[in-house]
Amino acid sequence: MSQPTADQFPVRTFGGPTAAFEYGGLRFLTDPTFDGPGDYSRPGRPVLTKTAPAAGSPADLGPVDVVLLSHDEHADNLDDSGRALLADVPLTLTTPGGGERLGGSARGLADWETVELERPGGGAVTVTAVPAVHGPGPREQVEPSTGQVVGFVLTGQALPTVYVSGDNASLDAVKEIAARFAPVDTAVLFAGAPRFPALFDGAPLVLDSAQAAEAARILDARRVVPAHHDSWAHFTEGREDLEAAFAAAGLSDRLDEDWKRRA
Repeated sequence: MSQPTADQFPVRTFGGPTAAFEYGGLRFLTDPTFDGPGDYSRPGRPVLTKTAPAAGSPADLGPVDVVLLSHDEHADNLDDSGRALLADVPLTLTTPGGGERLGGSARGLADWETVELERPGGGAVTVTAVPAVHGPGPREQVEPSTGQVVGFVLTGQALPTVYVSGDNASLDAVKEIAARFAPVDTAVLFAGAPRFPALFDGAPLVLDSAQAAEAARILDARRVVPAHHDSWAHFTEGREDLEAAFAAAGLSDRLDEDWKRRA
């Protein structure tokens, strides 16, 4: 049986970390953020400024089967509209701590833990939780400041391999994932190089553009859909930076054609 190619399913990005796609007959949504522009905060966290509205609303999504939530503690990954949306979603997969905080349909996953999801018409989609580190340095040094984060890999019989990075800044984590799953057919890479001067001397808390290109190379990713690079003031690198970094790495052909057309 021939394997589906990486471009057989579209990935729609809404701005920030939010993307939707259908895979194996199930509809997935990443880190839902649909609130309007403005200042947002969480207890003990910096104020985050959203600069642009989402490119759509929850009403545009149709029924969502699964939310892949990299973490719940930051307003630029789960906002008020996103929290309201979770109440209507049968399953939210997230960090162990997030599963406890959110309750309801949320389920926390440890690294390399898997969930089998029944596909319409038979078969299953396997979702594997994979490591992510929300800042520079070892996880044990980063998490006290920025919290737990999780990424996801989706696999299934006769389905392409899909990686959703979440808010990850660690290429070492990417190497661990590649050792188990490369080549990856579609990588939804969170980028944008978000920075705060008071955290880690202003080092990026998520991949910068050059690191995103390197992650694509490590994963041998056949298609890359960049996310988490626009709509927030603390994102310091955007679309042009990503395009330049992938060009410098000789990987421009890996960037998703629909993403490039939305420029």
